[in-house]
Amino acid sequence: MNPRSLLPLALALLMFPQLAQTLYSPALADLGRAFGVAPAQAAQSLSVFVLGFAPGVLLWGRLSDLWGRRPALLGGLTLYVLAIGLQLQVQSFTALLLCQALAALGVAAGSVVTQTLLRDLFRGSELVRVFSLVGMVLAASPAIGLFSGAGLVRAWGYQGALAGLLVLALALLGWCARALPETRAPAPHLAPLAGTLWHMLRDPGIWRSALLVALFNVALLSYYSLGPFLFRDLGWGEQGFGYSGAGLALASGLGAWLNRRLLGRGWSGDTLLRLAALAVTLGGLGVTALGHSLWLLLPMLGVVLGFGLAIPNILGSALAAYSDRLGSAGAGFGLFYYLLIGAGLLLVGWGQALGPTLGLCGVAALLLCLMRRRQQG
Repeated sequence: MNPRSLLPLALALLMFPQLAQTLYSPALADLGRAFGVAPAQAAQSLSVFVLGFAPGVLLWGRLSDLWGRRPALLGGLTLYVLAIGLQLQVQSFTALLLCQALAALGVAAGSVVTQTLLRDLFRGSELVRVFSLVGMVLAASPAIGLFSGAGLVRAWGYQGALAGLLVLALALLGWCARALPETRAPAPHLAPLAGTLWHMLRDPGIWRSALLVALFNVALLSYYSLGPFLFRDLGWGEQGFGYSGAGLALASGLGAWLNRRLLGRGWSGDTLLRLAALAVTLGGLGVTALGHSLWLLLPMLGVVLGFGLAIPNILGSALAAYSDRLGSAGAGFGLFYYLLIGAGLLLVGWGQALGPTLGLCGVAALLLCLMRRRQQG
């Protein structure tokens, strides 16, 4: 089997969890109107999604080691389809949030198991290059999600966005059932999950990587959480917010492309991470200064460029020491950073302050990078 022949399916699987968030994002304002809740409460549905995602990462990552990559992915996608079907029927905001958490639990398989699959097939610098390619493709997800979500919400309200996600999930489930092979290598002995998690909890490198992933993701997702209400206040509504995704997708793709090019020219991953953190910090300052006009999109380009530059380097190197238990280690790593992301987004929804959030994320990431440089020196 040629590993690269699986890349289109792997890329689609990795795009889907991000699509599940960004396609849903333009529906938040309509969701608030439909259920009679305040913007801060409606924004919490994204936080609930991330918090539901975290145990899903642990569940499907471990099951991918026990059962195999293929059964775990098929199981996760099936659960997501059932949860979205239920979400279309609910009559209360609390029930919708519960279904959202269940959907997140299922779709988490698309992230953790697919990353494990790629780690099965690729190693070392080749894996980092594959994750850079992933970053370039994932850069299109926000644009696709925001454009599609805005159009569906404009035509059919928040239920249109949910129906669109249901159709996509069914198509992806059928593709996996037809084309996905098993990539897990036979293992004579599988390390206990508790032992793996305990080892990772004491690993400073894992915590540094998890914090960096969380900080860059909170910076990106805070825009999708607060953006719909900001655009509404500026008089542009869901459609204007959807259009903003195109420029942001371009910048994220540029960041991933730069990462691939600069790695090929001998730049170190740590140097690129420092550049990414600096870009987010400066972007946060710009958004704070321009937060009451559409000009805030200019510094936001720097934020998403930093995201595209950073994430491939972090994900490509984080689990190099855990090659004998990639599914379980990927599950633990994902659990750590998704819990951090969920907690961060809860604070974002409560604070409703985009610019300061971005600035704090950038400064914290830069400090982590500089601390590592000092330790190495």
